[in-house]
This record gives sequence, C-alpha cells and structure tokens, in this order.
Amino acid sequence: MILTIEFYRIFAAMSDRFKSWVILVFLALTWGSSFILIKKSMFTENGEAIFSDTQVGALRMVIAALVLSPIALRNFRKITDWKLFVFLTIVGLFGSLLPSFLFTYSETGISSGYAGMLNSCTPIFAIIIGSLVFKDKLNKTQIAGVIIGTIGVVTLMIAGQNLSVSGNWSHIFAVVLATFFYAISLNTIRHKLQKLKSFEITSLAFLIILIPSIIISITQGTIETIQTNPFALQGLTYLSILSIVGTSLAVILFNRLISMSSVLFASSVTYLIPIVAVIIGLFFNEPISIYQILAMFIVISGILVANVLGRKTTPK
Repeated sequence: MILTIEFYRIFAAMSDRFKSWVILVFLALTWGSSFILIKKSMFTENGEAIFSDTQVGALRMVIAALVLSPIALRNFRKITDWKLFVFLTIVGLFGSLLPSFLFTYSETGISSGYAGMLNSCTPIFAIIIGSLVFKDKLNKTQIAGVIIGTIGVVTLMIAGQNLSVSGNWSHIFAVVLATFFYAISLNTIRHKLQKLKSFEITSLAFLIILIPSIIISITQGTIETIQTNPFALQGLTYLSILSIVGTSLAVILFNRLISMSSVLFASSVTYLIPIVAVIIGLFFNEPISIYQILAMFIVISGILVANVLGRKTTPK
C-alpha cells in the first residue's frame, strides 16, 4: 500500500509529456500480451477448446463493464443529452464490443503474434478517418506516411496467408476491421468527448454495452461451459486478467492518453504492441515469418513518417 501511494505521488509529479510516455509503454506491454491471453482463454496448451470465440468476446466485456460499473453509475448524470449518449455508444461499440468479437474470431485461425502485428493498422486508419470525417489537416509528409503505411498493411495481410494456423482471409480481415473500428472510436473521443474525463468515457461506454454483452454471453451458453468444461477455471483466470487489466484499466489509461496528447500519439502505442506480441508469440512457439516482420516494419515506418516527421510541419 505504501509503495502504491509513493508510486502515485511520483507519477503525479511527472510532467504530462513524461506521463504520456509512461502510459504508452505500460499499454504496449499490457495490450501486447492481450493477444496470447485471448488465445489462452479459448484453448488449453494441448489445443483443447475451453470457451468459444463469441463467449470470450462477450464475457470479456461483461467482466470489464461490471468492474467499471460503480464509476459509471456515479457519473451517469454526466450524460446530459442524446448526442453525448450517441458518441459514448459509438465508443462502446467500436472501441470495445465489436473489436472484442473480431479479435477472438481472428485468433481461431491465426497466431496471437500475427494478430498483434495486424493491430498496427490502427494509426493509419486514425489518420485517414480524422482527415476525411473530422477534417483534420494533413501535410505532404503525413500523406506520404499514410501511403507507406497502407502499402505495409496490404503487404502484411498478404504475408500472413501462408502462416495462418487454420484460418483464411476472413480471420485476417477481422483484425483489420477491428483496427478500423478502433480508429473510429479514437477520433470520436478526441473530437466529440473532450469535456469528459477518461475514466468517465470508459466507464459510461462500457455501461452502455453491458446489457448486450450479458445477453450474448447467456445465449451463447457461457454458463453451461463454466459448469461443464474441466478447463473453465483456467480459461476464466486468463480472461479475468485480460478483462480487468487489459480492458478496464488499460482503456481508462488509453483514453487519458488521448486527452493528454493526441489521437496520433495515443494510437502510436501500436509501434510497440506488435513487437511485444511477436516476442510473446515466439516464446509460445508460434510461427512468424521474415516477410511478416518486414511488412510490420513498413507499417511502423509509415506511422513514424506521419506522426514524427509529419507533425513537425503540420499546418495550423
């Protein structure tokens, strides 16, 4: 407890810029390991099924929403009009609910490390949506970064076909679609929810998706699986870590990072996520090819060009 208080005191004394980098590294480690936690929630070491992909996706949202519900109920009065409710619903759906099902589905056919690589598409989509929908200004350097990143995304998708565990294009496309949804949520938070604090956005968005998540979880036979599957406790352990640390806490910090910095800086956590995911995947003997790694670095190069070089000359 004393150590926790001391850490909070030190963290509070940091500058916003340094805090941003601390949060960024923590998120990279947390979300980089989330892909293997998803896999472990669904399968045993021997490949025996525990929970289905839909069950894991729904139960992850239920646990996270319940953990955050006291905060949400305390701040529910902050929803003062229907527009705010709609924006929070967009964040809940596109930032959490839909991606949770897409990622679990994808990992029934591709490795966790490769899913982590594909997650690096998020910043590219964030820039594109920000420019096309929210009219963010882009300079030539940022446009060049988007083009490089897009080439990398396409190359990365193609490079994964030979190494999918048992899947096909639908499993690869599921991750890409999830990153597109993340980008929608990112821009909505940045442009439409600046008046709310990060923990308010996160908790209220999860409260909105709680009932649908419970309904899906029940109709998919989750309770029966918990009662009958001998590995259910093992799967629930991994799923709880994923939900509480990798979802509830991490999303609060991520939304906080957006408010402290920018959509582009916050989404650049994906520079590090694939590296962490690949290292963990290799530890669990998942197949990774040199072509995938090269394609991933093309994506990251495009993000760096747009985020680091492009930001220096961004039009006012």
